[in-house]
Amino acid sequence: MADNEIDNSASIRQVPVAIDSRLALDGGSPVRQSPWPTYDRGAVCVYPEDEEAALRAIRSHLYFRYDYRPAHETECGRFEAELCRYFGCKHALATSSGTTALALAIMAAGIAPGSLIACPGFTFAATPSAIMLAGCTPFLVDVDEDLHLDVADLRKRWTSEIKGIMVVHMRGFAGDMAALLDFADAMGVPVFEDAVPALGAELGGRKLGTFGLAGAFSTQSDKSLNSGEGGFLVTDDSALFARATVLSGAYEGRLRRHFPDGEPPIPTDLDLPLLSFRMDEIRAALLRSELERLPIRLAAFRTNYDYVASALADVSNIHIRRPVAPGAYLGEAFIFRVPGRAQWFARALCHEGIEARNLGSDADTNIRAFWNWRFLFTGMATAAVQDLLPNATRYLQAAVDIPLSSTLTQADCDHLIAAVRKVAEAAAGQP
Repeated sequence: MADNEIDNSASIRQVPVAIDSRLALDGGSPVRQSPWPTYDRGAVCVYPEDEEAALRAIRSHLYFRYDYRPAHETECGRFEAELCRYFGCKHALATSSGTTALALAIMAAGIAPGSLIACPGFTFAATPSAIMLAGCTPFLVDVDEDLHLDVADLRKRWTSEIKGIMVVHMRGFAGDMAALLDFADAMGVPVFEDAVPALGAELGGRKLGTFGLAGAFSTQSDKSLNSGEGGFLVTDDSALFARATVLSGAYEGRLRRHFPDGEPPIPTDLDLPLLSFRMDEIRAALLRSELERLPIRLAAFRTNYDYVASALADVSNIHIRRPVAPGAYLGEAFIFRVPGRAQWFARALCHEGIEARNLGSDADTNIRAFWNWRFLFTGMATAAVQDLLPNATRYLQAAVDIPLSSTLTQADCDHLIAAVRKVAEAAAGQP
């Protein structure tokens, strides 16, 4: 295990942190002096073996996955084979990003351009953007108090123009897949999984991304696997996989390399456009190496989250986000609601040295809040957009989000715990 990775257990006791009772916001001393570790400050897990793998690919001078080698000898081909083993799926396709993987899933499923695709109002802007990239229209659905897509609201808003549902395992928390799949089956539409923020998380012992028709993941720098940019699609549907492969940029018979044991299950690759959404060999080599140590990172995420959540469970004036089932979360973020005080609470935590964000702040253009997707609401006032999904608006305005890197140490976690308690106590003492 690397020096910068935590090796806590549930039995570890919280280390007392000496704090000034006055909030740093009011001139007191902050709980923490050093910057909060995040991916954009370099707080990522990259081992010497991973660096060497990327260098090996660079030195090969073979950066294109469709060169003279058979697929099983390329870095992309090997990475995809290992993903299939990891997820227990038939097919995996390495792509240029999680956004393109989402778009490919919709297009390859044969969803007609112009169709509505339902998605939650709490997700990263890449989700509706991917739907638009696929030529479809996002149909926004409200969320419940724990920020999961609200199936009851989807049922109430349903229209026959909706041809697919995009569930998002947002901030690493699984959606309610049983309820969503039952409803989608009754409506006769497929479910696509935006598992971009939840790589490696499980629900009921099954990996997220494998419940729906197809699942999409990202390997951007803050994800469980990190190649700076990148992503992949997983599916058990061979025809969808074949079409997605062509769309991603397999041309002039190269699709056959993905089906070495027989003919591809589509008649031709000439009736689909080529969108150049491929992954290159350098990133695939880096990710193949990182995949070997993914369990270490996943354990660190979980340990950090459980340690923090357990230590703050008794703080009465914050409401910690609940999973749809025990353990159905990655642990990459700690989210709680502070109704009426979230914007102040997040600002106070930042002054204490903890990076925190009020998800629905009116002073922030956080693109995880649907009303900031101005590309969907041209000419509409913000208040009018917020009224479209009243519960999502209310819950996001009350939510505080803190990123939890897998590189956090126990001392980092104790700073977070001390800071939240300090701010919560101050909030309780105010009118």
